[in-house]
Amino acid sequence: MNGIWKNSISCLRIGKMPQRCQSGCHPVAPLGSRILTDPAKVFEHNMWDHMQWSKEEAAAARKKVEENSAMRILLEEQVKYESEASKYWDAFYKIHKNKFFKDRNWLLREFPEILPVDQKNEEKATELSWDHAKTNPANCFPRMHCPAVPEEKSHYKKSYGLSDSQTKAGSDFSNLDSEKHRKGPLKTELFPGSNATFRILEVGCGAGNSVFPILNTLQNAPESFLYCCDFASGAVELVKSHSSYRAAQCCAFVHDVCDDGLPYPFPDGILDVILLVFVLSSIHPDRMQGVINRLFKLLKPGGMLLFRDYGRYDKTQLRFKRGHCLSENFYVRGDGTRAYFFSEGMLI
Repeated sequence: MNGIWKNSISCLRIGKMPQRCQSGCHPVAPLGSRILTDPAKVFEHNMWDHMQWSKEEAAAARKKVEENSAMRILLEEQVKYESEASKYWDAFYKIHKNKFFKDRNWLLREFPEILPVDQKNEEKATELSWDHAKTNPANCFPRMHCPAVPEEKSHYKKSYGLSDSQTKAGSDFSNLDSEKHRKGPLKTELFPGSNATFRILEVGCGAGNSVFPILNTLQNAPESFLYCCDFASGAVELVKSHSSYRAAQCCAFVHDVCDDGLPYPFPDGILDVILLVFVLSSIHPDRMQGVINRLFKLLKPGGMLLFRDYGRYDKTQLRFKRGHCLSENFYVRGDGTRAYFFSEGMLI
């Protein structure tokens, strides 16, 4: 299931997380219009709007999750997975380098807000897209289409806005943040991207599978700047050593978003867009609210937080075996990395 929100007084929440609603631009195939009529074109989009589960399929999925969630991992082991999360992801990128995930060339279609306004117009005029399909991101978005799917099995895509007054979620893991790594606020007036007029931050950039499609598009928008961070230092090194990395328009840095005492290499309130793609699911559910609250402070007024992640009963969740469940809908993989599976009810 996908949906986008921007600049609305209505609220959706993760815990206590208000959202703004969608801008006036949309992908080439607006949400609600992706209807598969030719089976040969099943891979034309990475989602379809009309797929419905039968009662039998929904019941089978619920039963599978009940089975793989019946045995929970001991609390002391859960603390290890939390405190050593960066270690597990570092090991992941040391093994797989940049070969595991494909470049996300669908990003522009799903999130046209990533581009500054002038760049969106240029994309429309030249009919460009990242995967060489024609795009027209200048039409107006219809209201979000949310087909009724039992506890959605598709990926979620949201765009959030928060008020600074939101209460951070409590967590038994909050005391794991290392005080020795905390620093004071950034005081310098000049910072990477200080001359830019449009700034993007990707959180959890990994090996750059979103970074480089974005950079390739922004090369014609010199007034734009992309920040990207990951708490796995090995992943950041992969990004910085890539042949397409341009320090003049990109700043990759190591950062743990769960530690809200760590400074960013830029001041608060300057970002136009923050991108979280399959990142929030790797964070303990008790810490998600605090992460979102802190990220929101980085946005300028009217800025957007774009979110895409696993949906409840995704095939990935159904494939987990017994003994991998940390808590409800939260699992650990064999390599120590974790994944949470969101439901529509959690976001509304």
